[in-house]
Amino acid sequence: MHGSQAANADLLKALRNAPAPGFPVVVCVPYPYLQQAAELLAGSHVGWGAQNLSEHLKNGAYTGEVSGAMLADFHCQYVLVGHSERRALYGESDELVAAKTESALASGLIPIVCVGETLDERERAVTESVVERQLIAVHERIGSEALARCVIAYEPVWAIGTGVTATPAQAQAVHAFIRARLEALCGSAVAARTSILYGGSVKPQNAAELFSQPDIDGGLIGGAALVAGDFLAIVAAAAAS
Repeated sequence: MHGSQAANADLLKALRNAPAPGFPVVVCVPYPYLQQAAELLAGSHVGWGAQNLSEHLKNGAYTGEVSGAMLADFHCQYVLVGHSERRALYGESDELVAAKTESALASGLIPIVCVGETLDERERAVTESVVERQLIAVHERIGSEALARCVIAYEPVWAIGTGVTATPAQAQAVHAFIRARLEALCGSAVAARTSILYGGSVKPQNAAELFSQPDIDGGLIGGAALVAGDFLAIVAAAAAS
């Protein structure tokens, strides 16, 4: 939960005015700033999206909820689904994340589906079973064809804002596992073309090494994305990888 109209304007203008890197650059902003993002980024190489959406497809008595159709009104292209903070702080289950993924796709949005394990789960050596369970829940809800339209983001929850850093080798191992599970669920063609982003405290200092890993296709950037220079340095590292 970050941002203000003044700070957003500086950041979005810097991103808009930077050279296009040849791959998607997207900012997912809080709901109140969607109009600002749409106005400042329209016609640029930078896409925009939201950080959450309702699982409900139709209008109804869901006070406080925001539907995919509402996001589409702001010309959003992407939406985060199942972010680790949503799972941890608001109790979003695998089944709810799957329903939100379905809602996003039905609204013409590209879901960025977040998966990952906690520190306790990593210490118990159940990382793969946790990530597999999260992926299967989405696949069972939407099927292979729809899953092929998603982006996957791996968030090692234990390495986000904790001072503990996952090594590139640790990140790559889970990314390779995710791609293997996608192949088992959806086939080799889908697995090969699905973007798998890394969301474990990517910074300018570690971006190049992370993005050099064969199964890390990009980053889900947190705090570093709030500083234009840092964000652009990470984009440059991705472009060079």
